[in-house]
Amino acid sequence: MIFTTTVWSVALLLMYAVPGFLLVKSKLIKKDAIPAFAKVLLYVCQPCLTFYSFGKADFSPELLVNLGIFFLIALLGQLGLLMLFFFLFRKKSVQNIKYRIFNIALVLSNCGFFGIPVVERLFPERSDAAVYCLVFTLAMNLLCWTLVLYIVTRDRKYITAKQLFLNPSTISFAVAFVLFVLSLKLPSILFEAVSLGGKISTPLCMTILGMRLATAKAKSVFCEPMQYVVILLKQMAIPLVIFALVYFLPIDGFMKQLAFILFCCPVASNVLNFAEIAGEGQEVASCCVLLGTILSIGTMPLMMLIL
Repeated sequence: MIFTTTVWSVALLLMYAVPGFLLVKSKLIKKDAIPAFAKVLLYVCQPCLTFYSFGKADFSPELLVNLGIFFLIALLGQLGLLMLFFFLFRKKSVQNIKYRIFNIALVLSNCGFFGIPVVERLFPERSDAAVYCLVFTLAMNLLCWTLVLYIVTRDRKYITAKQLFLNPSTISFAVAFVLFVLSLKLPSILFEAVSLGGKISTPLCMTILGMRLATAKAKSVFCEPMQYVVILLKQMAIPLVIFALVYFLPIDGFMKQLAFILFCCPVASNVLNFAEIAGEGQEVASCCVLLGTILSIGTMPLMMLIL
């Protein structure tokens, strides 16, 4: 059951990439316009998705404790992997941006825009499933605005408290989290508005990926062996390691499953977004994101068989 559900969920998400691909190929949308769509996703849809996810869950002290534990698992897991690959690639990455992108592509998952709809279909009875995904995403974004930017640029200016807290994802999460803890609900019309904004985030994310696929060279995406190694490690081998590490922890089984699923998600679109912010490695980042997302139609259902 979980295998079939995952296949259909991933296939449905990938279908949204087709319109973006066709719009760019037909020149109805120009390549230069793609970053504007990405900004809408980052500054409008992502905050809406945050408020939508928190709005679906009901606060309880037990849930708060579990979210804190899950945040630590997500943060320590991603931090440990980033530092491991930083060490392994330390010599090659000095001169070659490709290995710096591989460093982050091996770790960062599309746990929000991709992970939330998949998890909600796999666990329809869990109204708090999306909130766990958001906590995982928060841990990733905190690392993205600091350590990830440092890994890509080798510039220590990004390791600051300002970068850590004054960014769209952290600010929207903080506001939504306060409302959640105080059990304050948005007015119905406002919640409906942010719900719609949150629900279009996944189609928009996939559409943008389709646009980027239309501008990429097929040879760069599909004919680089090292990229396949990175994708298979990221989407199959690393989740197994994570699952082995959390399996014996005295935590709820749902959190163990969720950590495994979110690490199985394809390479995060953030890999490309932060390469663009850094101003280097965009082509390699784009290829990793595109290839990882395409291959997820096979990797995610296969990994779900373990559950």
